[in-house]
Amino acid sequence: MFDRKTGMTLPMPSGFSVAAMLLLTAALLNPAYADDARNAAPATIAVRAAHLIDGLHEHPIEHAVVLIEGDKISAVGSDLPIPAGAQVIDLGEATLLPGLIDCHVHITSNPGDYYTQLFRRSPIDQAVGAHVFAERTLQAGFTTVRNLGSPEFIDVALRNAIDRGEVDGPRIVAATMPLGATGGHADDTTNFSPYLAFHQMTAIADGVDAVRKQVRFNIKYGADVIKFMASAGVLSEEESVGAPQYSQAEMDAIVDEAHRWGRKVAAHAHGTEAIKMAIRAGVDSVEHASLIDDEGLAMAKQRGTYLVMDIYNDDYILAEYARLGYPATTIQKERKVGLLQRQRFQAATRSGVKLAFGTDAGVYPHGDNARQFAKETDWGLTPMQAIRTATVNAADLLGRSDKVGSVAADHYADLIAVGGDPLSDIHVLEHVQFVMKGGVVYRRDGQPIAVAH
Repeated sequence: MFDRKTGMTLPMPSGFSVAAMLLLTAALLNPAYADDARNAAPATIAVRAAHLIDGLHEHPIEHAVVLIEGDKISAVGSDLPIPAGAQVIDLGEATLLPGLIDCHVHITSNPGDYYTQLFRRSPIDQAVGAHVFAERTLQAGFTTVRNLGSPEFIDVALRNAIDRGEVDGPRIVAATMPLGATGGHADDTTNFSPYLAFHQMTAIADGVDAVRKQVRFNIKYGADVIKFMASAGVLSEEESVGAPQYSQAEMDAIVDEAHRWGRKVAAHAHGTEAIKMAIRAGVDSVEHASLIDDEGLAMAKQRGTYLVMDIYNDDYILAEYARLGYPATTIQKERKVGLLQRQRFQAATRSGVKLAFGTDAGVYPHGDNARQFAKETDWGLTPMQAIRTATVNAADLLGRSDKVGSVAADHYADLIAVGGDPLSDIHVLEHVQFVMKGGVVYRRDGQPIAVAH
């Protein structure tokens, strides 16, 4: 056996098969193959930590051991025996949790100068930079996200690249272009001169037949979930914050068509009536839900509709958006909505309605997603309830409870670890020290780890 590095001929070990000899020779002669061999995971990985919040039980598992085979968890327990030959990742006194889930992000965008982004950037710019935001999100401990709005199928392409292992990022449930009415929250040309033309694909659709066709179009090109604008919005040029922008018949058609194709539906809705219209239509989640009233809460609870309320980003918008050049009318709308949304979140926590974690990341910088946990506990949830919004609840909303959201056998080996106890100090979730997705470690001791592609 010839060693290229030393120039020596080495004896073949006893018991070495011809096949093994050929594989080893290939590794020695081919540096790329050798790199692959070094990065190959052992048959079993054992992750050990003092505590585990598994997403399923009320109290942490102490002296936790998680056994991993390939990209899946094979066993979980306290002081579980570790098989001989397993690679052991000992996290000491850390607390392990499932990989976190953010059910409302915009992974292809990041806050910046309003007019530069509107007039001097294109979807091509977003496509070039999206992988950066995806990696930041993964490094922050969010191993799964639902992307609720992206131009021209960029999130679909990014999802596929991540799934192929070409770039680092979370698992993406992609909505691509959100459906919206002419002149509404998804119509970026609202209040512009009618002589200005923007040559960009959109999902602006009006009328029952048109919205059905647009749902089919989005699904045809890769949408995992359908999003539509049931109401007006905050960060757009139309006047209202929450007025309905689709008729009941249009909302009914969107939901019916999406469910016919096996896709869940998320409705952007700030206003009271628009929220209730969306719930009547049968949406799976209402996003923002800022002005939901008690009747709306009762409807959502009775129908099992999730509320995804982004109660952190008000802080960032009010602190930074004037500097970024956003119109004063937009910032004023946020001032009207932010506190009311948090108060209605508090009412939602008392009502027993289903809550899932969603932050609207992209409205604020990606990677700060975990800052919302503290807001959730400030406004009514216990730390364990807050953690569940981003684990088991979020997985249930996505329809992926059998794969993500808890640390359990046959689930993806998506794990994070923090240095303290999040049940005592929820802020520790803002400082993730360890990130594993699908059995691959992307962060250790707070430092990113380069993963070969």
